[in-house]
Amino acid sequence: MEKTTCYMCACRCGINVYLKDGKVRYIDGNRDHPVNKGVLCGKGSAGIMQHYSPARLKAPLKRVGPRGSGEFKEISWEEALQTATDWLGKVRAEDPKKLAFFTGRDQSQSLTGWWAIKYGTPNYAAHGGFCSVNMAAAGLYTFGGSFWEFGEPDWDHAKFFMLFGVAEDHSSNPIKIGLGKLKANGAKIVSVNPVRTGYNAVADEWVGIRPGTDGAFVGALIHELLRTQRIDIDYLVRYTNAPWLVIEAPGAADHGMFVRDEKGNALAFDKRSGALVPAEGPDVVPQLSGPVKLPDGRTAIPVFQKMAERYLGEEYSPERAEKECGVPAATIRRYADEMAKVAFEQTITLDVPWTDIHGRRHEKMVGRPVAMHAMRGISAHSNGFQTCRLIHILQILLGSIDCPGGFRYKPPYPKEIAPRLKPTGKPGQVKAGEPLPGPHLGFPTSPADLLIDAAHTPQRIDKAYSWDAPLAAHGLMHMVITNAALGDPYPIDTLFMYMANMSWNSSMNIRDTLKYLTDKNPETGEYKIPRIIYSDAYYSEMVPYADLILPDTTYLERWDCISMLDRPISEPDAACDAIRHPVIEPDRDVRGFQSVLLDLGARLKLPGLVKEDGSPQFPGGYADYLVNHERAPGIGPLAGWRGNGDSFGKGAPNPDQLNRYIANGGFHAHHLPPSQRYFKHANKEYLDWAASVGFRAADAKMTFQLYCEPLQAFRLAAEGHGPVQPPESHRERIAKYFDPLPFWYQPFEGTMVDTDKFPMHAITQRPMHMYHSWGSQNAWLRQITGQNRLYMSRARGKELGIADDDWVWISSYLGRVRCQVRLMDGVNDQTAWTWNAIGKRKGAWGLSNDAPEATRGFLLNHLISELLPAKGGGYRYSNSDPITGQAAWYDLRVHIEKASPEAIEQSEPRFEPFDDPIGRGHPDVIAYGAEFKRARR
Repeated sequence: MEKTTCYMCACRCGINVYLKDGKVRYIDGNRDHPVNKGVLCGKGSAGIMQHYSPARLKAPLKRVGPRGSGEFKEISWEEALQTATDWLGKVRAEDPKKLAFFTGRDQSQSLTGWWAIKYGTPNYAAHGGFCSVNMAAAGLYTFGGSFWEFGEPDWDHAKFFMLFGVAEDHSSNPIKIGLGKLKANGAKIVSVNPVRTGYNAVADEWVGIRPGTDGAFVGALIHELLRTQRIDIDYLVRYTNAPWLVIEAPGAADHGMFVRDEKGNALAFDKRSGALVPAEGPDVVPQLSGPVKLPDGRTAIPVFQKMAERYLGEEYSPERAEKECGVPAATIRRYADEMAKVAFEQTITLDVPWTDIHGRRHEKMVGRPVAMHAMRGISAHSNGFQTCRLIHILQILLGSIDCPGGFRYKPPYPKEIAPRLKPTGKPGQVKAGEPLPGPHLGFPTSPADLLIDAAHTPQRIDKAYSWDAPLAAHGLMHMVITNAALGDPYPIDTLFMYMANMSWNSSMNIRDTLKYLTDKNPETGEYKIPRIIYSDAYYSEMVPYADLILPDTTYLERWDCISMLDRPISEPDAACDAIRHPVIEPDRDVRGFQSVLLDLGARLKLPGLVKEDGSPQFPGGYADYLVNHERAPGIGPLAGWRGNGDSFGKGAPNPDQLNRYIANGGFHAHHLPPSQRYFKHANKEYLDWAASVGFRAADAKMTFQLYCEPLQAFRLAAEGHGPVQPPESHRERIAKYFDPLPFWYQPFEGTMVDTDKFPMHAITQRPMHMYHSWGSQNAWLRQITGQNRLYMSRARGKELGIADDDWVWISSYLGRVRCQVRLMDGVNDQTAWTWNAIGKRKGAWGLSNDAPEATRGFLLNHLISELLPAKGGGYRYSNSDPITGQAAWYDLRVHIEKASPEAIEQSEPRFEPFDDPIGRGHPDVIAYGAEFKRARR
């Protein structure tokens, strides 16, 4: 039996893999693991069939037919690597930005990002741009943390828990364990989601909200808390910028900016001294409302007053929210009342002394036991950034960030607010044959940080960090293929992708995406995207559109690192990271992508990947890199057992480090002492320790930003101030959406299409037993869900004359899809939904052409445009959050009607099956385990 880390979703649970006769016999949960504590879901157990999938690639492939035909020939690894080296080397020598390197839902982004820096291209990012970027950015600009994997509710102490837009596939085992604790402790659980499945089905109350209106709902909760004066004023004064003074001088270049002294310190008005003082001082008694006259005669008002003026207005009343989201005003008031009662009448007190950043000792840790969690249902909207900020404001008003019973940071968070890291790729920073001088991804705080030239031309192929998406902290992966094929903002030479099914379920507007992948320049006859290199473990729909395939291993055959430099498996009480290690040898001619990338880097002679004599820096591949690479002195991919094996976080490389991880079950956990576990944003002992191990800079600013000044810097530019201003076509958009106080607005598609013609919302969910397209090709999991339906309410079905099993047409302004219906209770009447990524294209994933996924399964992706309809001037923005560029998957508006009977009951649109020139085959029956049964007889 071997212990490693699961990869059937992003949960990163610990697993025990039992082997017999060189084959996987059984997988169960590792009871000692900090993430799942032995619990394992159906996905994890079915990892056997992921490993033995008939869709596995078996050898490097070179395209010999047209793109999209599936015509390949097998080649040797040497030929494959030499081909890739020739292509990539030529691009790097001439213009590195002509390489677009984007990765999907992998766990090695600290490596891939570092490699791309050394290569010198500005065009790198991962899947987060179409998954969670506005969630991450909203949290990091507000309180230095985030939902998703970087924080979680205090499952042990929360008494009121509200989850927003959380489907069942993500972090499933920890959430299930946590919900069990809440239930056992008698906590109340409220789910806010248009669909009642999974976690939402076990909640005490379900709020079947209209998609994209969560911000209106949360704003009304804030309205009620302020109206009834049930907020934690002491918490606001101590930890937030609520007392900071904001300049009120409309038309001036510093209007809406903070009042600062000559050292740059934000100022507040101290009621005790009657003077302006640094707002972050320990003994300030600040004024929270009323105008303050400044020495230059102008006026300033505190952030808290600006908040009160906004959220106490009629625009955020429960009655207004009811009209937008369909939740009764009385219900909204009740939830606000229940939250306030729990927060302020049922406080949690732990007898644990701690010391704050000002050196003040507190004998107890006192918490507000109201916790919240939010995920893709919030992020996948064009208003997701500001909606997520509203949720954080709600938590902060209650005083429930990183306190007993509230939302909790996971190390290495919290980070500086806002993070000081800036994106790299300005004109002059990208040079032939040279590395980038800094990281690709960062956090702009003013227009001066954008990656644009003097003519406002974006410097990245995805237009991240341009006026289209200024705070694009994860990039815009969903725009890469479209922009590259259109040559907007410039053409590229090579598209290099890893584990990203961008020709199918990870793409918007699939038909046009396929066109872009195969379009040719009429003058030269060359593809508009001349070369595509792709690496994956499986024959996905993306494989036939690539020119060179570098076959990856399965997660049971390779080294992986779940790193503090990337997305660790930490818990609030422990800093944790983990590895995967090969528990079984490949039976095919495949190699782990990370090792292949290091090999390519050495062949390209990239700095940091070769020694002075030109030999590989990491001849042992990824395992060698994990032990010996240092991102900074003493800091490497793995934090545990550094130096002589007794150091955490910082220390010299330890040759025995991987063996120590393997012996410990594949993970390391550094448990925090009780005095460091809460109030990490203001806990001196924790913050000093975090600085000592490289998690944060010693001088990092940690004050929560209720009012986000960087957004105001962009608004001022749009109003004509400062050296870097947007072009006229972008001014109105920047001025409207870059509001430093979060606000709710209608998702874009609902304002740009005829909603009388397209009256219904359409969204996807992910089932608990599947994760993206990974699980929907798994033989065991397919038996649970082999075909998806369009789910809608019984009332709406009756209104439209639609019954169970009827075939319908779903139409958007872009196109239409034919599928089968299932009626249900527990869905918003104005919403239809389906399971994500079930539909497959014939010839992919090792499935037979008559597989239900290929004949009756479908995707809503065919209906979602990657570009918004053109507005004045003809410019088309991406279908994304205007602040971060997060793809607005869930803004889709549709019309549904019953379809006429057809002789062949199949879903549409249909595409030609991929060819099978190398004889992969599509088995009719997939079975596993019979040999073990025979052996027992």
